[in-house]
Amino acid sequence: MIKRILVLAPALLALCLIAASPAQAQMKVGMVDMNKVFQDYYKTKEAELRINEARGAAKKEMDDRMDARTKTLEDINTLNKDMENKSLSQQARDEKSKQRDDKIAEVRNLEREITEFKNTRERQLQEQAVRMRNGIVEEIMKVVNDRVKADGYDLVFDKSGTSLNGVAVILASKDSMEFTSDVVTRSTRRSLPRRRPPLRRRPRQTPSLLRLPRNSFQFSANPRRPSLGRAGLLLAEAARVARCVGTFAGNRATFALDDRPNRS
Repeated sequence: MIKRILVLAPALLALCLIAASPAQAQMKVGMVDMNKVFQDYYKTKEAELRINEARGAAKKEMDDRMDARTKTLEDINTLNKDMENKSLSQQARDEKSKQRDDKIAEVRNLEREITEFKNTRERQLQEQAVRMRNGIVEEIMKVVNDRVKADGYDLVFDKSGTSLNGVAVILASKDSMEFTSDVVTRSTRRSLPRRRPPLRRRPRQTPSLLRLPRNSFQFSANPRRPSLGRAGLLLAEAARVARCVGTFAGNRATFALDDRPNRS
């Protein structure tokens, strides 16, 4: 009870300051339904699912231990009935008595293990639930604080908070003051992993200086003739271009000699 009073005291004090001072009437106040945000946040459902799975596994292990205890009790009852048989020899009776004592010790150990397991697992599950809840609330509060800084809120109240009498602390408020849905949207958007667009692979192109014209060479169909590599093909094409340039230069020189004026 003292803890709840300490939690509600700052909110009540803030309300008193707003009502007492007219200058504080211009303060910007916001409302968030933390209960609704917590329930609608997708990580809350994931946490509940994980807790339920852990509880189911613990229940199954507990049921297995209880079944083992029940089976051991049945064995003890069977041994007791066998020992009541008067036709049973003393040696056989002693043997069954020893087996019964071992079964009784086994039942006691099982009962102690069941009690310890129950207490330990309940504590572990409770700690796990509290740890998950605190993590979720911390993520939500980061979004709320970012909104407070961005929009310049002076006060933000939890609309779902209740007083010591079980009555809501905020009895009425304008819809424009509440930004619960925005907190849910931003919390989900902030926690989801960002997906990068797939990279588009560009086709590998030959540099323009080394690009060869199409049909500039042909592969030999003769299997005895080894196939030229890429470098060999480039060299062959370079030689062909050089021959063409040489032929063109020779023809031009011939035309120049023919065009000289006849001085005779």
